[in-house]
Parts: sequence; C-alpha cells; structure tokens
Amino acid sequence: MPPSQAISIASSSSSSFVVASPPSPPPPPHHPPLASPPATPPTTTPSFSSVGPDAVATKDLHPDPLSSLHLRLFLPNPQQSAAPVATAANPPLRRNSFPQPNDGVPATGLELSRRASASFNGVSSSAASCYGGYLPTARSGRRLPVIVQFHGGAFVTGAADSASNDAFCRRVARLCDAIVVAVGYRLAPESRYPAAFEDGVTVLKWIAKQANLAACGRTMARGADSGGADSFGAAMVEPWLAAHADPSRCVLLGVSCGANIANYVAQKAVEARKLLDPIKVVAQVLMYPFFMGSSPTQSELKLANSYFYDKSMCLLAWKLFLPEGEFNLDHPAANPLMPGNGPPLKLMPPTLTVVAELDWMKDRAIAYSEELRKVNVDAPVLEYKDAVHEFATLDVLLKTPQAQACAEDIAIWVKKYISLRGHEFSY
Repeated sequence: MPPSQAISIASSSSSSFVVASPPSPPPPPHHPPLASPPATPPTTTPSFSSVGPDAVATKDLHPDPLSSLHLRLFLPNPQQSAAPVATAANPPLRRNSFPQPNDGVPATGLELSRRASASFNGVSSSAASCYGGYLPTARSGRRLPVIVQFHGGAFVTGAADSASNDAFCRRVARLCDAIVVAVGYRLAPESRYPAAFEDGVTVLKWIAKQANLAACGRTMARGADSGGADSFGAAMVEPWLAAHADPSRCVLLGVSCGANIANYVAQKAVEARKLLDPIKVVAQVLMYPFFMGSSPTQSELKLANSYFYDKSMCLLAWKLFLPEGEFNLDHPAANPLMPGNGPPLKLMPPTLTVVAELDWMKDRAIAYSEELRKVNVDAPVLEYKDAVHEFATLDVLLKTPQAQACAEDIAIWVKKYISLRGHEFSY
C-alpha cells in the first residue's frame, strides 16, 4: 500500500482510525527575494518603432456605416527625427490604437472615443486612454502628402488589409514619406460596375470633407478659447488626417484593376476641379493596369497564357464585373483609349506607368502612356525585365530585387510632385 494511503491506529483511551497525511515535501532552498525592477516613468511620446520595423502605424476605418467601404490608413512617423527603439519605458503599441496620454498624467478611467477623439487645440489631458497607439496633438509634427491606393484582384478578390497589400502600402508610406489611404472597395459579382469606381470617388470626397472639417474646426476652436463656439465637427474628423494630411498633395496609386479605378478617379477629379477643394491630385501611378480591348495587341497574342493572370481568367473577371448583358472589352472601364472616354487627355495629371515584361496586358498600358505624352503630359513608362503581373505587390514576390527596386523608383518619381521644396528629385 502506498504510504500516502496508509491507515494507522492511534493508541489512546478512545481508539479511532486516523488517515495519515503524506509526508511533507522538503522546504525549497531559500533564495533572497528578487529585486523589483525600478519604476519607469510613463511614456510621454508615442512610439512608432514598436508598430513594426518600418515605423508605420495603421488604423482601419469605415467612413460609411451603411456601406462595406473600408479604409486602412498607413501613417509613417510624423516626427522629423527617427523613431526611438522600444524599451521597457516605451512599451509596444497595438497597431490600430491611440497612445497613452502625452502629459504623463495617470489615467482617470475615462476612455477615449475613436470618433470624438480630435481636439483642434491638442488632446486634453483628461482623455486618458486604455488605447495604446498614436493620437496627434497640436504639436504633432509636419504635414504629409496623401497617397490613395487601390489594390488589385481583378475586381473580384483582394482587400485593403490583406497581408500583401499591407506590406506593400507600408513600403510605399515609408519610401514616399506620405500617408497612404488603402481603399477596400466593393467587389464583384455582388457589386458590379460602377460600384468600385464610385467607391474611389467617394473616398476622395471623404478626404476633402475631412480637410474642410478640420480647417473649420481649428478656426472655430480659436473662437472657443475666447468664449465662442465649440470645436465644430470634432466628432467627425479623423485625427490622423486632421493633424498630418496635406490634401493639396494627393497622389493616386492603382495596382492591376486598381489602376483602372485610379485612372477613373483622376478623370473625375479633373472634371470636378474646384469642387474637390482642397484636394489636388498632383500625379497618379498605374501599376500594370488591367486594360483590355476588343482588338488584341502583340503582347496579348504572345503572352496570353502568362503567369498568375492569363487572358481567359481576365475575361471571366470582366464578365463578372461589368453589368449583366453589357459585356464589352471596349467598355470605358476596360479600354481608356476609346474616344470620348472622360476629359481630354491633356488635362490628366502626370502619370507613371509600371509594366512587367511577361505581362500580356503591357502593350495597352504602354499605348495609353504614349497617348498622354503626345499631349505633353509627363507620362514615363517603367518596364521591368523578367517580371510578371503583380511582381511588386504579390506577397510571395515582395522581397525580390525587382519589387524593391520598383517601389524605390515609384518613390523617386512621386517625390517630384509631392516635395515642398520643388522638383529637386529627377528620374
């Protein structure tokens, strides 16, 4: 019988059965108590280094609660100096979050609302937060240009927050030193043309509205300091854009079918003119556009069975995207070279076109760029050798030399139009 289950008889005046307890284990060796770590002061400045190795913070937004339109904002460190390395005194921050209070005052239990989070005179010290990310203040740093990015996926797949699109947008935000607004537009076949194109225009109008509300709020906040009105529109303003975005330096960037959307949005911006103030589209980047037409080009005949997107798959995507009964490869959404498609080409913004050597759609993209150059629009073409469609944005290819070189080349060209110091960059 095991000792722990042994039964012994006690020898006393009143005999009874007693269950013997198991032998106690020997006491553990004595160790001196560990010294508690020294108390660290609360973080006084937000950290971007813990967000990722690229020091880019992100936030997801749904500007319209009645729509599936989704945005992901990518904000590089807005401070002039490099982001500090995360330490024990600078704990990691969640990606979609606001920071601890900047004044070092302990939290008072008041949670910070995501929507009513903008204060045009800075963030109140009472807005103590259990939310660990970045919240701009009145002295949050410089203004950054805005890049509106449209992901690829043949109109039927893809997302603004997918792994590949997230990594690509982080790279662009870091290299261009700009706020990237990735647009999660509606997809086919549930939402056919023109749903995705209208979502692109809606986002541009939303950014303009944010800029106008922020400007109006700052003006009225100055009156509130002297007993005037309250901060107008503070509950509706996105704080990152209000504090850091410069909408007068807006660039459209489209990937694959997103390039079709970007070109359409650029056309609508040209037609709207001052109605989109203070938005000014200064340039657009079309990465291997999803252009097609009824007359096949040389690359379509030669590379119809190329990697990732062959011609048969793309035809199926267009059938799912265009309205039922209106399938036409010369549709304005598919073929920008058709006459009467949008405003005159001479009014279009500077356009950089990126194509891949092994992409069967490259010839039509090059032809569109040539038409822009004929009317004196700055429209260079970058063709990458031994590259396939989506070579610079597909997750498995992001670390290839072509993908890294492509992102750097885009940044060099874009900085010609978003730099405040003039065109000191040339390609």
